[in-house]
Amino acid sequence: MSAAYDLVVIGSGPAGQKAAIQAAKLGKRAALIERGRMVGGVCVNTGTIPSKTLREAVLYLSGLSHRFAYGQSYRLKDELTIEDLLARAKAVMEAENDVIRDQLRRNHVELIQGTARFVGTHELAIDRADESERRVEAEFVVIATGTSPTHPTGVEFDGRTVLDSDGILDLAQIPTSLVVVGAGVIGIEYASMFAAVGTKVTVVERHERLLEFCDSELVEGLQYHLRELGVIFRFNEEVVGVSLHENGAVTELQSGKRIPSEAVLYSAGRRGAVEALALEAIGVEYDDRGRIAVDERYRTSAEYVYAVGDVIGFPSLAATSAEQGRLAARHAFGQETSTMALILPVGIYTIPEISYVGKTEEDLTRDATPYEVGISRYRELARGQIIGDALVATVFNYPTLAESYKVAALDVTNKLDALSRMTV
Repeated sequence: MSAAYDLVVIGSGPAGQKAAIQAAKLGKRAALIERGRMVGGVCVNTGTIPSKTLREAVLYLSGLSHRFAYGQSYRLKDELTIEDLLARAKAVMEAENDVIRDQLRRNHVELIQGTARFVGTHELAIDRADESERRVEAEFVVIATGTSPTHPTGVEFDGRTVLDSDGILDLAQIPTSLVVVGAGVIGIEYASMFAAVGTKVTVVERHERLLEFCDSELVEGLQYHLRELGVIFRFNEEVVGVSLHENGAVTELQSGKRIPSEAVLYSAGRRGAVEALALEAIGVEYDDRGRIAVDERYRTSAEYVYAVGDVIGFPSLAATSAEQGRLAARHAFGQETSTMALILPVGIYTIPEISYVGKTEEDLTRDATPYEVGISRYRELARGQIIGDALVATVFNYPTLAESYKVAALDVTNKLDALSRMTV
């Protein structure tokens, strides 16, 4: 039997949550479909939240964040275990899961467990864990299914020795050596974390440098600090195979190099999680990386279907994904909406972390825009000396405390919307 909803959202990450809650704030009947046991999507369960919590655990337990004040030998605990590092991450993940469920419940968003697929215009089938099927109808649908790691053909991912970025949290122990394939954001974040706890890390990248979209001066500084942590870089190198052995794996490069390690982390891109949706049933197309094309209002080629978050590609940030979900829901129900700002903050939680907003020096040079550079050195600030912190600690991105300002602003906006509907 079909149930009628004003809005059905597929996926419970930041984009999906905010789309469903925004619809509920507008007085609409909303449902959110999640195929996993835990809500929150990649952000809460395998990505942003656990990786950033892991980073904080690494900084604290390794003593790295206070060596500037107490010397390079300072360490809170001599022998760290994977349980030490992950205990806090698991607690935070469970807490965030409870918070999301409570928010959905308070806003009367129905949470439906199962895997959704389109079976016709405005109609979805939901395959549930008990192998039963439920069908629902919706005036509008928002796709917020996120992404999954890319698995190159010919590489055997066993979840113990060869892992992807979603499986790194399932490690049985801290590896003594680790090869990271891919010098993008996720790869470099994990490379820095494991190097900080004493793992011998080798990063293999097929391009000339890491984080190619970042300002080169920032990247040079980051690379210097990563080398101080013992990270080895192999640029302009292509991985052609990984062979499993009793004590680990051997990563083979096109140049003929062979790198032995206890574990291998593949972080060579992600693709949109669209395969289960049966988008062909409604004529919505996606590219070879699973990215769904949308217009400036996040509508797909089917006008009643919107797509938001990582599944549409750049910028693939939790903060921007949440805003996309909110804007899509408002547009669907005829509410006044603005377009998202073109200048977006980017935060990369390496050790040390880097962040920026706006164009890089390379962008400005390419655009023939004259500019000057002003520099403030954090290590020269008295406050940094007092607290023993030589890093830049405030990254205005998600998750940061600064986001509380936006939460408060949206709370006021929703109250004003509700008031205007009552007084019309």
